[in-house]
Amino acid sequence: MADRGLRQPRRGRRGGPGQLSSRTVLVTGGTSGIGYETARQLAERGATVLVHGRTTEEAQAATDRLVATAGIQTAQLHPYGADFSHLVEVETLARSVVSVRPHLDVLVNNAGMAAPEWHTVTADGNEIAFQVNFLAHYLLTCLLEPALTSDPGGRVVNVSSALHRTASIQWSDPNRARNYSRLAAYAQSQLALTVFAADPRVTAVSVHPGVCDTALLALYAHEGVSPAEGAAHVVRLCDPAVEIVNGAYYDRDARIAPAPAATEDRTVKRLNKLADLLVGRSA
Repeated sequence: MADRGLRQPRRGRRGGPGQLSSRTVLVTGGTSGIGYETARQLAERGATVLVHGRTTEEAQAATDRLVATAGIQTAQLHPYGADFSHLVEVETLARSVVSVRPHLDVLVNNAGMAAPEWHTVTADGNEIAFQVNFLAHYLLTCLLEPALTSDPGGRVVNVSSALHRTASIQWSDPNRARNYSRLAAYAQSQLALTVFAADPRVTAVSVHPGVCDTALLALYAHEGVSPAEGAAHVVRLCDPAVEIVNGAYYDRDARIAPAPAATEDRTVKRLNKLADLLVGRSA
């Protein structure tokens, strides 16, 4: 088992707290909930924000709303569309971003969905929550690795969930075709996203932003804090003034130990091998 606490923090690029004017950040699922509030707070602090939505139209509507209601400069916001239930669209998104942004400071892997009541498989052959919540982000991160590592300080922030602690990855049946439960499928996707933060290729952390009043609230409780409050914990980790340790897990603003599986190098390697297979990447 790897001891993440012994690793030296990786320092970000220069910049004080509250000043993100030199940062370019891609926020997936940036059209509503925590993602929208993350995009807003980053832009208010001066960052250039690439706002991802399921369609370009939804992303454009979100950026228009941010300009109209938050007073953000149009030049700071750039809409991108990609339906994560189609991996080819993830690949197109990555190509579009890299063609314009050969350097990317932060990738916020936030887009997510509740697993449906009935077992649902995408056109790519994957259980839909596992693909949208994890596999699409795995693929996007791999494809954006050159942009994230083109300059010291690039980082990935995975918006995960405390429910990852209840999960196990069904290695022989990751699509849960034999024994489907929507809560178990969702939790598995969050565990995979948390494990993926320990991948050594890109500096990454995962964060549980708290129980927030979003479309996913029903999975957790009857009430939650505002999406803006949850987003603040995500934005903090995008700040280069906040030093991070690769693979660290945060519950809001407190760094704590994740589920034991998320600290095992063997699990990280096994998950990468599985994900490469499911997204069609060669090992």
